[in-house]
Amino acid sequence: MALIGSFMVPHPPLIVPEVGKGSEHQVDKTILSYQEIAKEIAILKPETIIISSPHAEYYSDYFYISGSNRVNGNFSSFGASRVTFAEEIDIELAKEIERIAKKEDFPCGCIEDETLDHGTMVPLYFIRKELPKCKIIIVGLSTLPLIDNYHFGMIIKEAVNKLNKKVVFVSSGDLSHKLQEYGPYGFSKEGPIYDERIIDTMSKAKFNELLEYDEYFLEKAAECGHRSFTIMAGTLDGLDVNSKFLSHEDITGVGYGICAFYPKGKNIEREFYNKYLEKIIEKNKSTDEYVNLARKTIEEYISNNKKIEVPKDTSKELLNNKAGVFVSIHKLGKLRGCIGTFLPTTESIAKEIINNAISAATKDPRFSPITEDEIKYLEINVDVLSIPEHINSKEELDPKKYGVIVTNGYRKGLLLPDLDGIDTVEEQIAIAKRKANILKNEEVSLERFSVVRHE
Repeated sequence: MALIGSFMVPHPPLIVPEVGKGSEHQVDKTILSYQEIAKEIAILKPETIIISSPHAEYYSDYFYISGSNRVNGNFSSFGASRVTFAEEIDIELAKEIERIAKKEDFPCGCIEDETLDHGTMVPLYFIRKELPKCKIIIVGLSTLPLIDNYHFGMIIKEAVNKLNKKVVFVSSGDLSHKLQEYGPYGFSKEGPIYDERIIDTMSKAKFNELLEYDEYFLEKAAECGHRSFTIMAGTLDGLDVNSKFLSHEDITGVGYGICAFYPKGKNIEREFYNKYLEKIIEKNKSTDEYVNLARKTIEEYISNNKKIEVPKDTSKELLNNKAGVFVSIHKLGKLRGCIGTFLPTTESIAKEIINNAISAATKDPRFSPITEDEIKYLEINVDVLSIPEHINSKEELDPKKYGVIVTNGYRKGLLLPDLDGIDTVEEQIAIAKRKANILKNEEVSLERFSVVRHE
């Protein structure tokens, strides 16, 4: 036996009648779909249900696996303390997932925590109506790149196969939280776009598309389930599946989607995963001299702890000109380091790139230094800045065309132009202020600059 079914479900406490107290009927379509899913899980008779929840333990660089023998919870936080849960954890399977992860040097492990979160309890509420008993495992998400969440799902699948257990995977997660002006989080144009796109992706089981969603777009859409769905997709890696779309609702201003997936056969193991990584490596290759100098610098410094000299074949453009330079490093779609100078500090652009490439890779205080095994997955951009010019008002800014420098006394903050997810001057100035520890209501002087981006 192995994975016998997977389900994408939402987790609004509202749909539990004891919590909703009648208001749950505004999303009856979601409730009916949930009841159907619960019946299908009961028919499958799994030994264990694995639930991925955005509200379980959540780390930036680690994946949580429930490590206690038993877990308990109730809906007292939502005014329904009489709805209680007492669940047994499949410790054998949890430890096997942890063992495989350690073997692969993958950041996840069992952590003792006896408290159930609502992202786990809402699915269990419906499942337990039809299937009163079976063990469970709770796994958390991580803000690591989407491909790492997918990889975590692959590790779970390997553990399930190794122990030959009948397992159902439940991927708990709401869709966009910004679908309606009257909703609890307001409206964003990215919200409806995300819901339409994710329902198309999941209803057709086009799991490879999950990794292609831009991180800034996901943030703007205010979704909570995307990484949960991506972990589930990883558990289905190498498998052909039948998919079934049940429902989608956005009545409350938050998207609720329900889909079911039933494995029906095997394809080549890890074919998609490996091809995706190969595509990333190929995509990151560049013919641009600026980028290649930054990459060569990073490779030599990380691999051999050696700062390169300016190469003899460097063009006069890089040797004879001076400018401020920013080196930005992304890994699998997520920022991994960014450091630069807004005015030149060396006698050439080439030396500016070398210095700032090393700093971006090893000295950005937001990140740990880049390691050698990461190098092939790095996407590197080099921005060459014009001389900043003072401006009299924010009306002279354009976040797509100009970067901004804000100054208050000795505090100075800079933000590059044309960044994903930053669409207004107000956002641009606010972020630059935060970077300089300047309060929202404090006055600042403004400078703008343009960049030539090399990628």
